[in-house]
Amino acid sequence: MLLATATTLPAAGTAMASPAVGAPAARVPTPSAPAPGLVPGVAPGAGQSWQIDTPDRALPPKAYTPTAAEPRAAAPGTYDLVEYVPPTGAVAKVACSKQTGPYQRQVERWLKLRVDGKQSAADCKAIRAFQVKHKIKPAIGFAGPVTWSTMVLVSARKNPNAAKKCPVRSYKVACVDLDRQLTWVQKGSKVVFGPVPMRSGRKGYITRKGWHTIYWRHKNHVSTLYNEPMPYAQFFDGGQAFHAVYGSIYTTVGSMGCVNLKLSDAATLWNVLKKGDHVYVWGRRPGT
Repeated sequence: MLLATATTLPAAGTAMASPAVGAPAARVPTPSAPAPGLVPGVAPGAGQSWQIDTPDRALPPKAYTPTAAEPRAAAPGTYDLVEYVPPTGAVAKVACSKQTGPYQRQVERWLKLRVDGKQSAADCKAIRAFQVKHKIKPAIGFAGPVTWSTMVLVSARKNPNAAKKCPVRSYKVACVDLDRQLTWVQKGSKVVFGPVPMRSGRKGYITRKGWHTIYWRHKNHVSTLYNEPMPYAQFFDGGQAFHAVYGSIYTTVGSMGCVNLKLSDAATLWNVLKKGDHVYVWGRRPGT
């Protein structure tokens, strides 16, 4: 189990809520009368125990009061759609890639091209046109993860719950689709937020599936375990939360368990959800 005194830090842009998510070697029993004031991401004081899901979920944190100040703005270009292209293509600055991308078949199918999983001049031209339209850089026709994720988002905009995988309820439900890496909020069948792209937990730190509840919120939370800002944090299961990151959410490596969002999306979601609202998570992040 990782505590706030841990010295190993994650790679840049992957810092998440703490305590860390993962099965501990041995569970420390919960004290019969745990002290109040525990905060997600803050190690307990002397004589207190710490578990992955509790007591932070059982005891609403009272250690400090959320401030009204807005989180700092992201640097220009932080959320630009930058495709992961092979080094040879990036260095040579080719006009049109001849290389087959990892999402070649999916992209061909989406663009209604011949689906053979092999890059062609026609494929590259069509992919490049899509990239230019959606401001994906470099627009060289390479079928990478950013291009495919953008196509998934475009397809989901009209009806993200077309497959009916997120339960429809009379109250608000924050839907977290790990398969497509999308999140939205619906009340009944009406979508009141999103869908927006997100980044969920990586292998070994997967975002926990099933029903959860928003139990604590803080606009300017900072993870003391990883010493990283978590703007607009809304915790829904142990140390896992919705929150913004000051970096790309399209990285091939997932988060440490949280649902990462762009700053503007996290800020909007902050005004949509409130403490006690329900969250439903399903699916599986590609690669986990």
